[in-house]
Amino acid sequence: MAKIIACYKWVADEADLRINADMSVDLSKAKGKISDYDKNAIEAAVQVAKGTGDTAVTLTFGSGKAKQSLKDALSRGPAEGFWINSGSAEKADGAASSKVLAAAIKEMGDYKLILCAEGASDTFARQVGPGIAARLDIPCVSSATGFEVNGNTVTVSRKLEDCVEVVAADLPVVVCVLPEINQPPIPGLKAVLDAGKKPTRELRLEDLGLSETDLAAKTELQGFEAYVMNRKNVILSGDSAADKVKELVANLKKEGII
Repeated sequence: MAKIIACYKWVADEADLRINADMSVDLSKAKGKISDYDKNAIEAAVQVAKGTGDTAVTLTFGSGKAKQSLKDALSRGPAEGFWINSGSAEKADGAASSKVLAAAIKEMGDYKLILCAEGASDTFARQVGPGIAARLDIPCVSSATGFEVNGNTVTVSRKLEDCVEVVAADLPVVVCVLPEINQPPIPGLKAVLDAGKKPTRELRLEDLGLSETDLAAKTELQGFEAYVMNRKNVILSGDSAADKVKELVANLKKEGII
């Protein structure tokens, strides 16, 4: 059986973020979680593996903090979890992450489909999936809202700005999925207990023929601060609901919204 690989990222839970008076973001008390969009990729891998008879597995690139993600990922249905353990993941950009993940996928071998989220819930840079495909020299189909695997071909529905495009590609291929592709279920108690019995494999950079110097970021973070939205605070006047609706429409037209 070939592997259906779901890649995911361990990110800070935005519910735990705190904004300081100077608008800097405090991550010190933020717990980690699997990126919300990556849960869609994991669920898609599990569903397609059921249909093809292949094996769904997960793959993540993260520091020691990411180890706690393995049980959560496996409770969602995959049979095995792979973790590339490196502190470099904390500052890795899309180029570095895709390089490491592609090397790990080569090491894992016997894969037919690689699933990624369209972007991670912390950066949504949309670089990792295409980067993996480029390094493996295989096709990449992005913005997927649905797909089917038939034999050696995958047919994907892609959501574009003004239409839905249907494309086909020969396997192996990377598919980047949008959140609307499925609704990931919350793992039940049995699934969580069973996840602790599933195999996991830890990989190091040296296992992949890589070193810290190979992971130099192509981009550099210049700053990270909270965004403030100044509201218009427009108060609608009028003696009736119809008058207020007219004023609302007039304001929306003024702003160019309609």
